[in-house]
Order: sequence, then C-alpha cells, then structure tokens
Amino acid sequence: MQFENKITPFFGFKDQAEEAAEFYVSVLPDSRIVQTVKHPHTGSVITVEFELAGMTFVALNAGQDWEFTEAISLAVSCQTQEEIDDLWAKLTADGGQEVACGWLKDKFGVRWQIVPASIGQMIGDPDPDRAARVFDAMVQMIKLDMAKLQAAYDG
Repeated sequence: MQFENKITPFFGFKDQAEEAAEFYVSVLPDSRIVQTVKHPHTGSVITVEFELAGMTFVALNAGQDWEFTEAISLAVSCQTQEEIDDLWAKLTADGGQEVACGWLKDKFGVRWQIVPASIGQMIGDPDPDRAARVFDAMVQMIKLDMAKLQAAYDG
C-alpha cells in the first residue's frame, strides 16, 4: 500500500471491507478500487484501498464488530438536486436509513451528509435573517431540497 495523501482514513469492518469498498466506488463518480491486500497464508482480504472522488480511503477487515457513530461523517457536496437524489437513493438502499438535515446512515453504518455545494454559503451568509431562514428550512427536511433552500435564502 502506497499512500498518496498525508492522512488516509481507515474504515474498520468485521469482514465486509471488500463489499463496502466495492459499494462505495459504485455509488460515487470518479471512484475506483486501488489495491486489495490479502493475507499471505489464508488469502483472505485484509485491506482494500479505494478512492472516492479522488480521495483515498482504506477498508480494513479488523475481525471486530466495531460500529460507526455520528461523531464522524462523510459530506458530499452536490451541484444539482438530481445528484442529491441519486446519491441519497443509492446510499439508503438495502438497509440504509434516512436521518435528518441531509444526513443518512448507509447499510454498513457509515454516516453521510448529502448536501448542496452552496449550503455553507447560505447558512454562513452575513445577513442573519437570510441565514436563519435557510437554517430553519433545512432542519425541517430529511433529504435536502435545493429549490426550497434557495427559496428560503431568497426570502
């Protein structure tokens, strides 16, 4: 394994590293499996290095029933509602769960934020009324609706 990034996030799975990596690269464009490392004696998968939209991750078969929590999530910046809808559908399929405010939990328990690219600008707008309208609209949503957020932003 040759890490290109200074920091590479690892996801620990009991024995689903390969399945999870293959799922994630199928969901996000510009993603790929980089390398699969197998145990030299048993041939079982130890790690799968993969890229999601150009960022490197490693899925590790740790043999432990570790659980992912809300304390860390992957935020995906989307340009269109179609992109939000597509990612949302794929990540909530087969046991994934909708949470709130653009958050979801996929079938492996990883938390995601599927958000419009403009959400930070809208909520961080220097006009406190504008920012509050967007924030108030967002907290009433499960999957984010760009048109409704934009309408709240525009007043």
